[in-house]
Amino acid sequence: MKILVTGAAGFIGMTTALRLLERGDEVVGLDNLNDYYDVQLKRDRLARLQAHGQFRFVQIDVADRPVMEALFAAERFERVIHLAAQAGVRYSLQNPHAYVDSNVVGFMNVLEGCRHGGVQHLVYASSSSVYGGNTHMPFSVHDSVDHPVSMYAATKKANELMAHTYSHLYGLPTTGLRFFTVYGPWGRPDMALFLFTRAILEGRPIDVFNHGRMQRDFTYVDDIAEGVIRVIDRVATPDPAYDAAKPDPATGSAPYRLFNIGNHQPVPLLEFIGHIESALGHKAEMNLLPLQDGDVPATYADVQALTDWTGFSPATPIAVGIRNFVAWYRSYYRIAN
Repeated sequence: MKILVTGAAGFIGMTTALRLLERGDEVVGLDNLNDYYDVQLKRDRLARLQAHGQFRFVQIDVADRPVMEALFAAERFERVIHLAAQAGVRYSLQNPHAYVDSNVVGFMNVLEGCRHGGVQHLVYASSSSVYGGNTHMPFSVHDSVDHPVSMYAATKKANELMAHTYSHLYGLPTTGLRFFTVYGPWGRPDMALFLFTRAILEGRPIDVFNHGRMQRDFTYVDDIAEGVIRVIDRVATPDPAYDAAKPDPATGSAPYRLFNIGNHQPVPLLEFIGHIESALGHKAEMNLLPLQDGDVPATYADVQALTDWTGFSPATPIAVGIRNFVAWYRSYYRIAN
């Protein structure tokens, strides 16, 4: 198939695009290469994709409406995997406009491109952050998510609502994937695993929020990519059991679906740090700090709906994933053991 992957220079985008290329799809990768974090890391990810003859890169900002319209009109994509977004919960507290521009305006442009371009299926990245103030565990796609605690979460919830509207009005099949704390090789430098590894190797203390009383459903990037591809291959359909008198947020009378992708095994933060220490062979010095605004103390994914739909559920053990990341980090930054 001919597939557009937005955010192709990103962590999840690169990993997903590589898998598509390896199975023989034609991939057009889109990214604006912004400087939210190290642009060289993004370029190095792209270099891995550009080694494939079936890959083409376009440097475009999804918020640029005329350029996005021209791209969809020219390329006639069969399917779209939309991963481009302004990421980061904490950054959204200081730069909320960046999230509206990229995550709301940009998503609108993708929806319009899919609508007018005859795209067969749009799969897009949502986030576990949409669960916000929910305390019912594990987080289920059948639960209400009306209490976001950050602008990032609010924009991702907005994406789900916008997608449903296009599925309802225009019959555009859309599937939203709520990612749970993705980690692994080639990861983002603003994520905990990257920050902790760098600080520990440099002999600096690490900031541990909520005094370490945190749990995260850490999900290995290869599992995320596998889930994305399983989903893009199964086009969203209306739910024949949908009852408008008792609406299910995860389905509808339109071709609209929502799934969690998580490891469904929440890990205490101090255990997570212990695995990093073990992989590095160094102990961490910790600054124990209060819970930050916009953050939540725990995440835990119910992935039954994903398993029922695709036959897949993430299962990479946290110790294995962290070892793989540390091996990549040492190799990429040329750090001896």
